[in-house]
Formats: sequence, structure tokens, C-alpha cells
Amino acid sequence: MKIFLMWSYMKSTAVVVFTRDLRVHDNPALVAASQQNKWVAPLFVLDPKLINGPQSSANRSIFLYESLAGLNESLEHLGTRLIISQGVWADEVMKFTAAVEATEIHMAMDYSRYAKERLRLLEITCQDNKVKLFLHDSHSVVPPGKIQPGGGNEYKIFTPYYKKWLAEPWRPVLEVPTLAPPSQLNIIKSEISNLDFQSNVEFKGGESIGRSRMEYWFKHAVQKYEETRDDLSTPATSLLSPYLHFGSLSLLELATKAKTNGSDAYLRQLCWRDFYLQILAEHPDSGSSDYRDRGDNWTINSDYLEAWKTGTTGYPIVDAGMRQLLAEGFMHNRTRMVTASFLTKDLYLDWRLGASHFRNWLIDGDLASNQLGWQWVAGTGTDTNPNRIFSPQRQSERFDPAGEYIRKYVHELKTTPTDLIHNPPSKWRTQIGYPEPIVNHKIMVERYQKNKLRNKQE
Repeated sequence: MKIFLMWSYMKSTAVVVFTRDLRVHDNPALVAASQQNKWVAPLFVLDPKLINGPQSSANRSIFLYESLAGLNESLEHLGTRLIISQGVWADEVMKFTAAVEATEIHMAMDYSRYAKERLRLLEITCQDNKVKLFLHDSHSVVPPGKIQPGGGNEYKIFTPYYKKWLAEPWRPVLEVPTLAPPSQLNIIKSEISNLDFQSNVEFKGGESIGRSRMEYWFKHAVQKYEETRDDLSTPATSLLSPYLHFGSLSLLELATKAKTNGSDAYLRQLCWRDFYLQILAEHPDSGSSDYRDRGDNWTINSDYLEAWKTGTTGYPIVDAGMRQLLAEGFMHNRTRMVTASFLTKDLYLDWRLGASHFRNWLIDGDLASNQLGWQWVAGTGTDTNPNRIFSPQRQSERFDPAGEYIRKYVHELKTTPTDLIHNPPSKWRTQIGYPEPIVNHKIMVERYQKNKLRNKQE
């Protein structure tokens, strides 16, 4: 990547460093930088770790590029353009700041271990270069740490957190700022190179697309959310999580709309994002370590793991969810729980293996929500019933009674009668080429319960 620019200025300049806030609506950093009639210089630094790191995702990378293009389009309507740089993050930010002779840097606060280290390095370089750094709350409705239980630190149980979250005054949703256009900003070249992978997923990134989806959701669908959100055969969820992960939509704006519309069930689900973020902020290691150590001695079985990843476990609802993930870079939340329970309770494999696979494929692979959601199911997280087990067949019969979701993603079962589809008999499996269950659910649950009892006694 090469970037050439000419920038002439007469007033003080503020740099806005975009990270996971790729929008102009309700963007505290952008609004703050635009005040006092400063020139605003927008920057995004593409850190190679985002693309080539151990938790990189081709699906997420393409969605990121589309989101950056969408952000640039939004900024062009305001009279400026997004500048994209690639390299060591803190170094690139300071190079750009020096190039435009900016006196301030504004950016959103983030809470992962990676984000905190990135910020630490930037703070050092800002101090060395006498540049003011301003951090803004942008990823949450209520910033982590703003509400705490009586003993301090984070809330460990969702319901009391949710009650406090609802009672806490929220900041108002911010309008799109008016930017003072620079007297001259000529970007000769600014592009991302080496885009040598493709994605077949239907999601397209960008602020305008995200906002269109949001408006449709609140106008036509959110009213039925509580009734239909677990129905696997009906498109009854908002599908807005990828736009929230990249900040093309503001979580605060969504929550405010839900609160205004009386969409309590949807509002409660949005709160889970803040709940998990406040845990990650307090315990950055919870992205890779047990939040609550339950003494698990996980099984090691590569054949089990491979069958789970490829959707060939012989459990139709599990296989449908896993194949949806591979096909779309997305999975219905109900099947996320079912497939996670199957991996950690039936197969008794480490939750980190599943969480890593999800983040490799999910467009919305948010660190806090994904990792701590996995821990909730695995029993190492915040679930007050850590030994909760989802029966694949029961979940299938309850939330996909006609088998439409299964037929959509498990093509071998496309002609399977409804009375057989949740657990096809061996003869039918042989006939259509669908595998036998890799484990017996009842036996594996009994084994899991014995293991937990033995661990407790020890």
C-alpha cells in the first residue's frame, strides 16, 4: 500500500483514528474532533495482525474492506475522505499526525488485550511528540466500569447488571457533525493491496447498508422478535451483529430505538454485548482463559473436532448450524448455543477450540461476545447453571419442528420426512449417505456428569 497526499491548512488539525467505529452517525470521536472549527483528518490503520493473525478471518476481512469503503463514502458526503495506511499501528498513526501537523488525536476506547497494548504504545508516542490524545466511549451503551456491583469490579450475573443498565442515564445519540472541509486534500492513491481471497457470504459491509437494515428491522420486524427469535426456519433476527462489531452501526443508537419502541426482548439481547464487554475490560485474559475455573480436564480427540467443524456429527441440528457457519459466515444464535453445548458437553472438548473456529469464520466474530458466549455454554463463564446441557434432538424438535432449517443446510436430508428428520434411522442414513451419530448423547451426558462429580469431589 502506498499513500500520497497533499494537505494545506490554516487552522489547527485534529486526527480521528477509526478502529471499530466505522461510521459518521453517533461517533463521539468524530464529533469531538470537529468541534472548535478544526480541520478533521480521518485515518484508518490496517494492522497486518488483523489480516494475518491467528484469529484472522477472510469473511471478516472482506466485510472490513467493504465497511471502510462505506465509511469513506459517508465522509465524502461531509467534504473529506478516509485515509488508509498499513503497517505498525502506533507508528502509522504518528506518521500521519506529523504529516498533517495535527495537535490532537481522537479515537474510541477499546478493551481487548490487543487494543490496550495498541493504546499504550500510542500514548507513549503522543507524549514524546507533545500531541494530545483524547479517548471516547463509542462501542457500548454504558461504558465498562461505569456501573459496578456493591463490591466493585464487574457484574458477574446478567440480570442485576441488566437492571442497573436500564436505570443508568444514557448519553444522547449524536448527530452527524458538520466538518470544516480542508482547503486542499488531494488523495492521489490510497488502496488496500493483496486482496487475494473471496467470500460467498451474503452480508455486505458499510454504514449505509447497515442503516438500511436497521431501519427495515425497526419498521417491519422487531415487533415479532420476542415471539419468533428462536424459530430457526424464520428470518426473525435482526442480522445486525456484523455492523455492530465493526461499528458501522452504533449500539447506543440501536438500544435507544429499541427502548423507545418498547422492544424489551431485543433490548435485553443488546445488553448482553455491554455485559460481556465489561467483563473483558476487567479481565482481558477471559478471551483465552476460563473466567471461572471449573476444573475441567478436556478430552483430546481430533476426529470428534473435525466432524464438528465440518458438520458431519450425525446430529442434524448440529450439522445444520455448522454448515450454515461455513456457507454464510454467520449462525443463528440458538444453534450457536446448541453446537457449543455439543462440543463442550457431549464431546467434552475445550471451549477454546470451538471459539477459535467460530472466530475464523464468523463475520461478527466479536472477541467479548464470542469468547464469553462460549464460556457461558461451556460452564466456565457467567451461567448460573454451569452444567446446563442442550439436547440436540429436543432443540431441533422445539425450534425447527418441520425441519426446514435442517433441510436448508444439510442437503443429504433434503428429502427426509419430517417425522424422521430430527433423528433419522440407520437405514435411512445409509440410503441417503448421512453419517451415524459420532457419539450417543445419553451416554456422553452421563459421562460428563460423572466427570463433573469426580472433579467436585477432588
